[in-house]
Amino acid sequence: MNLFKRTSFCCIFDIMKYPFSYLVKIQFLGFRFHGWQKQNDVKTLHDIVDKSLHFVFKNEDYKTIGVGRTDAKVSANTYFINLFTRFEVNKDNFLEDFNKNAPADLKSVSFRELNEDFNLINSEKIKEYHYYFSFGDKNHPFAAPFMAGLQEDLNINLMKSGAKLFQGEHYFNKYCTKPSSNTIFKRTIDSCEIIENNILTANFFPETSYVLKVKGKGFLRYQIRLMMATLFELGKENLSLKFIEDSLKENNDKEYLRNVAPGSGLQLFDIDFKTQS
Repeated sequence: MNLFKRTSFCCIFDIMKYPFSYLVKIQFLGFRFHGWQKQNDVKTLHDIVDKSLHFVFKNEDYKTIGVGRTDAKVSANTYFINLFTRFEVNKDNFLEDFNKNAPADLKSVSFRELNEDFNLINSEKIKEYHYYFSFGDKNHPFAAPFMAGLQEDLNINLMKSGAKLFQGEHYFNKYCTKPSSNTIFKRTIDSCEIIENNILTANFFPETSYVLKVKGKGFLRYQIRLMMATLFELGKENLSLKFIEDSLKENNDKEYLRNVAPGSGLQLFDIDFKTQS
């Protein structure tokens, strides 16, 4: 029997019962959600996606798998769902039907059929994350779902130098919370930089804001938010560049850092599949 193990969600279902498979790209604002994974007594993206699909498919049976977990309040410009059904979905109407039934902070932007060899979880992919932030005067409250605002001065040039130190192959023990016994800490970050933000704009954003852009194959729990918090401390000149250099060495003390940047500044910006079927 061909079983698909949903390791991210501790569940197994029989793919043979769902002969049709589709890849759905969505976008969402994560500010009111407790991440992707379904949990008891809190609102999650997976739960809202399935409820929206329930209105689209009525009493038809289906299963969904997300490309990965997200933290509470984290948003996604690009996120993928593998949709399994017992019936052929009307490709011409799906996007319109889904978006009519989804809440305003969730949108489906593309939809296509897959062959049976595609595996959303195990497919090789490059993820690009953005972390948006500003500093100085307090931001307009409307900016809160999109960026972190620090009400103090930061040495942004020092932070830019610090961001570059994360690029390459390093040991990220200190940038992961609650690892398992099988967690691999030696990871490669393809690129990491801080630039002035001209990507995400609004008239209620501060005049100047910044974005940490990070690309890599896989990231540890809270890794980017721990990196961002460390860069904030560097910008406050509470830490040095040498601290970051030492924290990434194989012989670091393995104790994870305690400061975690707010989830609302983080966005899964893009996912590039190396192979798609």
